[in-house]
Amino acid sequence: MAHTLPVVNTELLERQRKRKQPKGRAVAPEVRAELWSWLGSAPPRRDLLIEYLHLINDRLGVLPVAHLAALAQWMNLSQAEVFEVASFYHHFEVQKDGAAGVVTPPPALTVRVCEGLACEMAGARELLRRLPAILGREVRVKAAPCVGRCESAPVAVVHQHALAQASVATVQVAVQAGHTQAQATAHIGYEAYRSAGGYALLRECVGGLRSAESLIATLEDAGLRGLGGAGFPAGRKWRLVRAQPAPRLMAVNIDEGEPGTFKDRWYLERDPHRFLEGLLLAAWAVGVDAVYIYLRDEYPACRAMLAAELERLRDEPPVPAQAGWAMPALELRRGAGAYICGEESAMIESIEGKRGLPRLRPPYVAEVGLFGRPTLEHNFETLYQVREIVEKGAAWFAAQGRHGRKGLRNFSVSGRVAVPGVKLAPAGITLRELVDEFCGGMQPGHELYAYLPGGASGGILPAALADVPLDFDTLQPHGGFIGSAAVIVLSQHDRAVDAARNVMRFFRDESCGQCTPCRAGTAKASALLEAPQWDLPLLADLSQVMRDASICGLGQAAPNVMDCVIRHFSQELTS
Repeated sequence: MAHTLPVVNTELLERQRKRKQPKGRAVAPEVRAELWSWLGSAPPRRDLLIEYLHLINDRLGVLPVAHLAALAQWMNLSQAEVFEVASFYHHFEVQKDGAAGVVTPPPALTVRVCEGLACEMAGARELLRRLPAILGREVRVKAAPCVGRCESAPVAVVHQHALAQASVATVQVAVQAGHTQAQATAHIGYEAYRSAGGYALLRECVGGLRSAESLIATLEDAGLRGLGGAGFPAGRKWRLVRAQPAPRLMAVNIDEGEPGTFKDRWYLERDPHRFLEGLLLAAWAVGVDAVYIYLRDEYPACRAMLAAELERLRDEPPVPAQAGWAMPALELRRGAGAYICGEESAMIESIEGKRGLPRLRPPYVAEVGLFGRPTLEHNFETLYQVREIVEKGAAWFAAQGRHGRKGLRNFSVSGRVAVPGVKLAPAGITLRELVDEFCGGMQPGHELYAYLPGGASGGILPAALADVPLDFDTLQPHGGFIGSAAVIVLSQHDRAVDAARNVMRFFRDESCGQCTPCRAGTAKASALLEAPQWDLPLLADLSQVMRDASICGLGQAAPNVMDCVIRHFSQELTS
C-alpha cells in the first residue's frame, strides 16, 4: 500500500510565521509596568515563583490572569506553567476577566472559619451558617481546612487575625473594629536566648569540643525518631545524608497541616532559637550548604517573627567566621495552603516553585532531593529536641518513656478535654493517662468515647483502647498510628461516623490529584460515607485499592478512619 503524506496547512504555517508574539494572552503594557515595579531589579528566579505569586495576591487579594501573563513574560516561562502553579494552591485565587475585560475585585475582607474536626465539634458549622447574613456582602465568609489552632476551637480568622473560641459576636466585633492583622508573638529573642546559654552547644561543636560523629551517635542511642509523622530514626538520616557527595542541602518542614496538629506553631511562637540551634547543629554535623525553611501560610505572625530572627542571626552569627565553619545560607519559604506539601517530596517540589506533587521513589530525597542534591529533610519538632538531647545525653532522653517506650513526645491535644493544648509527656503514655494527668480530665458532662491518636491520618479508636501506649508501632494492630501525635478526644456527645465524614471530606479536598486511586478514591469514599447506610463491601474494596496503589501517604492513610469506624464502631452503622 502506498504511503500517503500528511496534508500541510500552508495558510496556518504562514500565520504562525507572521505572529509577532508568543501564543497566549497578550501582556498589557500598564500591567507589565505595575508588576515589574513591584518585583524590583533583582533577576527572576524560577524557584521563587510561589513567592512572586504571594506578592501579587497580597497586594490585590486575587491573581488576575493579566498579571499572571505579565509574570510569565518576566520569568520567561510559559503562561501555562505559571497558571498551573497559581491554580494548585488553596490560598491563591485566580481571577479571569469579566464582561468587557473588567476584573471585579473580591470583597474587601474575608473571614475564614476553620471546619477541622475539633472546630466542627465546637460549633464551626453554626458560625458558617450565621455569619454571612450578619456580616453582609462586603465581607466574604469561607470555610477553611484546619488552621492549626485546634486548642482554641472554634477558630475564625479575620483576614490574618485569629480569634480563639470564636463566636458570632466576637467575629462581628473584630470586623467592625478593623482587627485584621496577625497578633505578634511574645517569644524569646536572639539576645535573651544567647544570654541564657543558647548557641553554646553549637560553638562547642564548631570549636572541636564535640564531633559530628558524637552528635549522630547520641541521637541514635537516644532513639530519637522523626516527629513529623513517619518516624524515621533521626541519627540514621543524618548519617545517610552525610555520606552523600556535596553539596548537600536541608529542607525543614513547618507545614503542619495535619488536622489536630499545632505543636510546631506553639513552640515556634515561644522559643524559635532553640529550633534554629537544632537546625544549625544538624547542618554542621551533616555538612549542609543551604537550608530552606518551609512554613505554613496560616502562620503569618510566625513568618514575620521568624524572618526577623533569621535576619538577626545572619547579621550577628553565633559562631565567628574565623572559627572555620560558615553558617549555611538560610531561606524562609512561604507555603500557600496545600496539605500535601507536608509530604517531604511534595514540599521539595513546592520549594522549587512548582505544584506540590509527591515524587515517585526511589530515588529518595536523601540522595536526590532539593534541586537534585542530597537533602536532609526534617520536621520542626525533631530539630527542636536536638539541643536538649545532646546536652543531657542519650540515656536521659531514653529514660523518659513509659510502658517500655523511650523518649518524650509533644502531644497536640484538642476536643472534649478540660485543658487542651501542647502536652510534653513520656512516649508510650496511654490516652487515659494523658487526659487525666495532663489535660485536667474530660470536660464537665463528657465521658471518653473515642479518640484520634494521630490526627486525620491516624484512624479513630474507642475508649476501650484508651490504655494502649501512644507511640510508634503500638497502634497499628488496632488500625491506627501515632503520626504527628495530634490527639483529638471525642465524648458520648459525638459520633465516630461524623468524625469519619469530616476527615474524608478533608482528604477529598486536599488530594493533589496526581494519582487516580487517591484523587478518585477520596471523592468516592467521601460520597459513600455521607450515605445513611454504608456499602461495606464497596468501602473495603476501595480502601484496599487506595492503600495499594496511591503514590504517597495521603491516599494510603486516608482510609484509616473509615476502616476504624467499621472495625470498632459497628453499632453506629446500624443505629
